[in-house]
Amino acid sequence: MIVKRIVTNIDARDIAAAKSFYQDVLGLDLLMDHGWIATYGSNQEMSIQISVASQGGSSTPTPDLSIEVDDVDVAYTRMKDAGFRIEYGPANEPWGVRRFYVRDPFGKLVNILAHT
Repeated sequence: MIVKRIVTNIDARDIAAAKSFYQDVLGLDLLMDHGWIATYGSNQEMSIQISVASQGGSSTPTPDLSIEVDDVDVAYTRMKDAGFRIEYGPANEPWGVRRFYVRDPFGKLVNILAHT
């Protein structure tokens, strides 16, 4: 057996609220919308990973999900300009990533990162 895909599901009452964070700011495509579920993603090939952690590193809380981007500073500026709450960073971490934490519209702690 081969794992082909891993999907993160976020429980939300207001599905449309995801658009501003995941599509407008992060630039993901709306791949599917059935009214009760909206799936955002990219056709770009990505690695499959599941992380299990006791903290988020640098004594931060464990994020609900991590999203790797090509430019953390652009993502940070877009999140701030869109009014999303930044909770940590941006910071250059000793394990070779630049990152920040932000809350999505559903209160999930999202780790936005790029490898340095």
